[in-house]
Amino acid sequence: MNIQERLTAFAMLGATWVMWLLVGLSVLSIAIMLERAYFLLSTRDDIDSLRKDLLDNLRRGDLAGAKKRLQSSRSFEASLAMAGLDSAEDGAASATERIAGEEKLARVLMERNLVFLGTVGNNAPFVGLLGTVIGIIRSFHSLDQSQGKVTAGLMADIGEALVATAIGILVALPAVAAFNYIQRIIKTRLSRGSALGSDVIAYLLGNKQSGESRAAAE
Repeated sequence: MNIQERLTAFAMLGATWVMWLLVGLSVLSIAIMLERAYFLLSTRDDIDSLRKDLLDNLRRGDLAGAKKRLQSSRSFEASLAMAGLDSAEDGAASATERIAGEEKLARVLMERNLVFLGTVGNNAPFVGLLGTVIGIIRSFHSLDQSQGKVTAGLMADIGEALVATAIGILVALPAVAAFNYIQRIIKTRLSRGSALGSDVIAYLLGNKQSGESRAAAE
């Protein structure tokens, strides 16, 4: 049996398994969407209010109050600013590096399992297309067996081929939409966290300059 005959024999098994595979991918995608939605919702905060409180504490020089306010937040934005405050005694340069490191860790946590969504979104239509190809091969086989007559088996194979493509597209669209939306949320949250971190760095640089000015005056 040559390779063509082997592929034809494989196609005769039908595209039902392809559709079940797509259904399974869809279920996993929805599970990841729900898990990511819960995770992102449970780690969000009112960043405008958080930034206002942080700046108020920093202007008063109340580092303990600033840390307490940041520790009360479960957001990743607060964790970035907290990384900078924890390195306050080491200087602005050290704090900047700590914030950058914390940002990378936050990105990893927020992007967990998104690769799967992206992969499904990009490849589900091709999996559906595989089912379509299998259905078309079976259609030609049925047409050959019926000596050119249109039979119920032939129409069933054609319908199976079309349904496989449709399911592939339906699985891909929500996965792509969720992937893009979550990536947008992650980008926004990291930008806000970076802004809070910049506030901390500005405070540390201001304190350093004030200290140098006092030292020069003395």
